[in-house]
Amino acid sequence: MTCDPRVLRRPLLVGLIPAVWTVVLGLWGLSRQNSVWRDEAATWQVARRSTGDIVRMLEHVDVVHSLYYLCMHGLFAGFGPSTTVLRLPSVLAVAAAAACVALIGHRLAGAYVGLGAGLALGLLPAVQFYLQEGRPYALVAAGSAVSTLLLVNALRGRARKRTWAAYACAVLVCGWLNWLALLILPAHLITLLWSRAPRGVRVRWAVAAGAATAGVLPLALFSLDQSGQVSWVPPLTWHMMIGPAILLAIGGLGGLLGRRTGTGTGTAPGTGMGTAERTGVGGRTDRTGRADRTDLAGPPDLANRAGRPGSAGTVEPPGPVTGSPSVAAVGLPLLVVPQLGLIALSLVKPLFVDRYILFSLLGLALLIGALIGRAVDEVARRSRPAARCVLPVLVAVALVALLPQSLAKRSPASRVDDVLAAAERTRQLKHDGDGVLFIPAARRDTWLVTPDAFTGTRDIALAETPEKSGTLKGVEASPARVRAAMLAQRRILLVTDATGVARPTRGRRDRTKAEVLATHFTLVSDERIRGRRVAVYERLAPAGGG
Repeated sequence: MTCDPRVLRRPLLVGLIPAVWTVVLGLWGLSRQNSVWRDEAATWQVARRSTGDIVRMLEHVDVVHSLYYLCMHGLFAGFGPSTTVLRLPSVLAVAAAAACVALIGHRLAGAYVGLGAGLALGLLPAVQFYLQEGRPYALVAAGSAVSTLLLVNALRGRARKRTWAAYACAVLVCGWLNWLALLILPAHLITLLWSRAPRGVRVRWAVAAGAATAGVLPLALFSLDQSGQVSWVPPLTWHMMIGPAILLAIGGLGGLLGRRTGTGTGTAPGTGMGTAERTGVGGRTDRTGRADRTDLAGPPDLANRAGRPGSAGTVEPPGPVTGSPSVAAVGLPLLVVPQLGLIALSLVKPLFVDRYILFSLLGLALLIGALIGRAVDEVARRSRPAARCVLPVLVAVALVALLPQSLAKRSPASRVDDVLAAAERTRQLKHDGDGVLFIPAARRDTWLVTPDAFTGTRDIALAETPEKSGTLKGVEASPARVRAAMLAQRRILLVTDATGVARPTRGRRDRTKAEVLATHFTLVSDERIRGRRVAVYERLAPAGGG
């Protein structure tokens, strides 16, 4: 298998191939054996509410995901709730991001860099995880990729008013999906400065970026009142820095090696002139300055004449495109700035969770593409036919090497728990008239995602439903009322976290639940299913006996 030169001449195919590749990776094991974990359960149960109920909930919780919830509500209303509808938007979003990354790499350093970057994105372990996740992080990555592609087009002298309008809209949508996506703006600013963009381009970027920020600012300010949602995020530690340090080291290596070969800076070896600019068509040149015919995107007759010593048809290189960035100038800031920015924010308020800046891996993919471009260049100096095999071989090796990780991320065990498995076991264990308890109350998502599994039972602690209270988990009765309701039951089903997942019981209400179960009930069944525990308790004394 080799890279067909005809593919390399068509930018559309350079973008399409990684997109199709990513969709295939995304559809592979999409249902994760029909499992849904707690974060996805939040999406599922909110998406099933009415628009009014969603808006009421956003006043109290999760306003940061408001746009995403409303979009998923529309999809669930149109196609019905399922794991496919839940996760397919993420698959398509990462596919779009892969296409954009491939086009960026192609325009900056040639087709091999573009293809390598686009194919690498879908193979990154963190991307494979969120590729099949019913949450908004993949959509943020897609919007970030679109905005970066528009910025590159502007820097290459292809900007119009509509380009900057589209850029502002892309950043605005990203910010409404998660306002931490605005960390892409300082990354783009560094790209502008690194590329020595003309003043007019910088001014237009500032206007577009300012407009997008102004549109996201109300959401960000409102969400500060709901900061308790991220109280579970631990304070920053040196141990948490290992992952970012590895990513930055790989990115730095990609940028350094890219600079040495020209794929990282857009300069052909020994020339000081950008490769794309030298050929005028996105191809590469060898050390003699001759165009590589396999990468030319121009007409076939031009490709056939180019690169022949002494040929009258030798292509004269046009002048460089003003402000045209390099792969390193785009990829390194995109990788580094969001990582360092989130670390800085976490020093004020613990926020460091890798999925919040998943879009930074777009930069890593670009730099990996630069490394692949260098490998192709090195092999091409010895054998051009062999160079066409480099990319397919590298992708095949990476796919095999990452296969254990890929399989692991497509199994239910890759997530902390499985809501659907706990609901199914409850369906099998319940009796009509049973009371149901959830410890903590957030485990009520088992019922909210699959209410039919609890038909015939009663949530004995619930005072106000999630829909009426405008919350994710509802409002529970006072500890005294919960105690009385429990003592009135002959049989209680408990849904809670399994050992190793559960945190210490903190709230007075949950401590009351545990104390009454231990004192007045006996455990008759206790099962642990994929991170959750479903237990059955029976009354030691007749109901109402105190």
